Formats: sequence, structure tokens, C-alpha cells
Amino acid sequence: MRSVGFILEDGFQVMGLAALSAFEFANQDQGTEAYKLTVMSEKGGTVRSSLKIGVETEPLGDFPDTLLVVGELIPSPSSPVLRDYISKAGTESRRVAGLCTGAFLLAEAGLLDGKVATTHWAHARDLQRRFPLAHVDEDRIFTHDGNIWTSAGMSSAIDLTLALIEDDFDAAVSRSIARKLVVYHRRPGGQSQFSALLELEPRSDRIRRALIYAKEHLRNPLTVEELAEAVSLSPRQFSRLFREETGQSPAKAVEMLRLEAAKAMLEDGRHPMEIVARDTGFSDRDRMRRAFLRTLGQPPQSLKRALKLMDGEDVDLADA
Repeated sequence: MRSVGFILEDGFQVMGLAALSAFEFANQDQGTEAYKLTVMSEKGGTVRSSLKIGVETEPLGDFPDTLLVVGELIPSPSSPVLRDYISKAGTESRRVAGLCTGAFLLAEAGLLDGKVATTHWAHARDLQRRFPLAHVDEDRIFTHDGNIWTSAGMSSAIDLTLALIEDDFDAAVSRSIARKLVVYHRRPGGQSQFSALLELEPRSDRIRRALIYAKEHLRNPLTVEELAEAVSLSPRQFSRLFREETGQSPAKAVEMLRLEAAKAMLEDGRHPMEIVARDTGFSDRDRMRRAFLRTLGQPPQSLKRALKLMDGEDVDLADA
């Protein structure tokens, strides 16, 4: 049996408690109490969420095998007692995780120094500004660096929890739990917090169909003429309507889709750079590299190196 402790503070975000259900179903799946769950706070008693919903907690006690720190809707500094407890958990617990803005509490305790971390996209840059020794990747669903885990906002706490369960058992167990939770099994940690299709938010079916066509045919040139023909519009009509609905030119939107697909292939870790560039329509590594630098501020090699380091792999300097 593994002990799992959840730390709450007043103002916590109730979505973080969804992670409890994943462990509950793990116990059900295993037919035994695979995880002993404890909800804690600094002094114990009733802790109220940002919605003023009260949850009964136990006072801080022995360090659990896995400690999860649930974030607040609006992050605020932790008390010296709580900060000290989380800091010691970095060595006393096998794993420590910050759910959503719980990453701020881990950072205050010094656990994110030199570590790759993430949090809700709306707070990521503030986390990096306040704790410059952390390596904040605002575009990841969750991160795992040594024994420190962090998740992005809201539902991504479930993704992180499924990853923890998979780490303890195997993919079959976490897949079974994901089905019971009616969630995707499981989004890889490197998956973007954003989707280019969602971010562009076209209003009409025609422009939406054009974007779906582009996503499904990234190896094509995807000129304005090709996209316009796919939705039965003239190139001039298509360009005007596309800009009106998305605020982007068709070329810029296609580049966003190519970058999203290239990141996913790099995160998968099985594809050489040349194949990634070819299959996502960049045609060559140099063109893909320029697009990464222009939009993401770093070359694709940096992303690939960071992923290898997080997975504990040796980095091939020739690929740097």
C-alpha cells in the first residue's frame, strides 16, 4: 500500500480534487487499498475552496509516499510551517507534485530550483518571474523532473495522476482508470495546453473545414489556392473570410498547425528531425528551425534535448 497525501489551503481550486478519483478507481481496479488517501492542511479542520465549499482535513503529519499540493484559484504565499513541510517532503517523500498553481508552493519551498516545471498557462510567466531558478515550460500538460512533478491547470491534474499511477503499475492499469473517468488515456506530458484549431476559433463551417483539411494534409504545400478550393471559395473570398474570422493570414495559421504537429512528433521521441520536417510540411530542418525560433523562441533541438533530460536519457550532442 502506498500513502498519498493531498495538501489544501483556503481558496484551493476544487478541480484539483478530481485527482482523488483516479486513486480511488486505482484501488477499485486493484481490488485492494493500493493507495491510502489523506487530505491535509496546516492545522487540520475545515478548509474552504474558492467556491466556499468546505473539506475536512487532517493536520500535517508523517510524510506520505506521494505528496500532492493542490493549487489555489489565485496563488498566495504559503506560511513558514507549510513551506518547511513541503521543502522536507522533497527528500522524505518519494514524489512531490504541484497541481496547477500548487507549483508556486513547491517553488517557495525551493523544490523547483533547477527543475523543469509547469503550471496553469495564465500564471506560468509569473511563476518564472518570481522563481527564476525554475525552468518553466508554460506549454506542457505536466512535467516530471526527478521526484518533482507539476501539472498545468484544471483537468491536467488528472493527466498527472494517471501518469503517477502508470509509474507505480503499468499503462494497462492507468488506461483502465481513464476509461472509468471517461477521459483520454492519457495526454502525454509534453502535449500543448493549447490547440491551434481552438485558438483560431473560426465561426463558419467553411473556415473550420479549411483548417481541418490543412491539419490532415500538412505534407501538401497548402497554398491559399489549395485551401480555397477545398472549401469551394475563390482565393480572394477565402483570404478575406479567413482573416475576418481568425485574425490570422492563412499562411500564419498553417505554420501554427505545422508547429503543433512538429512538437507532437518531437515529444513522441521516435522521429529524426528530417522526418519531422518532411511529415509536417516544413520540407527541411532549416525551415522548421526558423519557424520554431520565430514563434516559440527556441529551436526544435532545444525541445528535444529538454525532453531527453526529463526522461533521464543521455543527450546526443551532435543533435544539439
